[in-house]
Amino acid sequence: MKHLAIHGGTPVAVGQFIETAWPPVCEATAEKLKQLYLSRAWSFNSPKEQEFEQAFAAYHGAKHGIFMANGTVTLECALTALGIGPGDEVIVPALTWIATAAAVKYVGAKVVFADIDPLTAALAPAAFEAQITTRTKAVIPVHLYGGMADLDHIIAIAQKHHLAVVEDCAHMQGGKWRGRGVGAWGDVGSFSFQQSKTLSGGESGICLTNDDKLAELLYRTKHIGYSRYDQQGQAGTPPPSGLLCHNYRGLAFPAQILLDQLDELPALLDRYNAFTDRLRELTGDIAGFRVQAPGRMASPQGYYACGLIFDGSEWHGIPKARFLQALRAEGIMGINGTYGPAYKHLLFNLHEKDYRNSGCPTAERLSERMLVLMHWHMSHRANADALASAIHKIADNRKELHEC
Repeated sequence: MKHLAIHGGTPVAVGQFIETAWPPVCEATAEKLKQLYLSRAWSFNSPKEQEFEQAFAAYHGAKHGIFMANGTVTLECALTALGIGPGDEVIVPALTWIATAAAVKYVGAKVVFADIDPLTAALAPAAFEAQITTRTKAVIPVHLYGGMADLDHIIAIAQKHHLAVVEDCAHMQGGKWRGRGVGAWGDVGSFSFQQSKTLSGGESGICLTNDDKLAELLYRTKHIGYSRYDQQGQAGTPPPSGLLCHNYRGLAFPAQILLDQLDELPALLDRYNAFTDRLRELTGDIAGFRVQAPGRMASPQGYYACGLIFDGSEWHGIPKARFLQALRAEGIMGINGTYGPAYKHLLFNLHEKDYRNSGCPTAERLSERMLVLMHWHMSHRANADALASAIHKIADNRKELHEC
């Protein structure tokens, strides 16, 4: 007799798993957007952009916020403002979305990949330090999915070797490390507000910093050389010689949407943290399975997704794709595979340098043994119960997956 739904059994989560539409919408924000449209104050350092910059920076404990077009150009501008370019090396974790490494290439520097921590799936401090050379100028720790990079150790290593720290917080809106927001610990924090993110503006991003000089350089790099204090349309102070400036400006419309969502973020993160606590409690007895660990000093943890890791010997021989199919068949929605190691992406293997041999064994293993449940399904406690039931059922009947 076959028990799993993938083989014709009854799905365990049908009618229990609650789907949530994303991004969120509300009539009050729609009315504000209408008024903003009628105001004609859409861009060029508009009042609404400034309001969001100030509110988001304050939320995370940073002095300055610089609003931009997306969360890739924020990384590029951060590296540019820090003076990083051709001949320099920047260390990034092997498991991340390609934009983290692509931004390094955009400024002409060399990407150096380092392995990740098996619990959090974020940059491993020891692996980071092992990759430092005389040409290393910066590190980009990524707070990935629902795991926070170990900021205490990473920043201590960076300071020891006189390296800049650019935090990639695209997945970690609202997350805090020892009570202070991520993005406010390194030299620059970079956030994305792309449509799938916890705070969603469709597209847009922001850099945070506590450094007055870096804040001015970041603003100039995204605003065709203008200082924040120059009057639009009039000749102002010139940018520093050699600073490559772009039109990477944000818009007032996503700033308004994000301002309204920011008010709801604490309650949202409370639900996400409660979801993962519940899921860990319910699945702690499943051999070879674990939920991605939050940062050891996370308070609270932010979430872009909940990582599900089945890397014990009990699961050997069952491909990630098969486990994913089995979960979906049991009625679990919004679940996908994780990123592969960034160095295996086609764009990093077009020329003479072949990144496919970068050799980060933990990243290689987790990319094959980790699935992620998107954050918007984590608002409901019932979904933790349904997901746990599905994983238990698959674990109890995993032999059926071996037989395929």
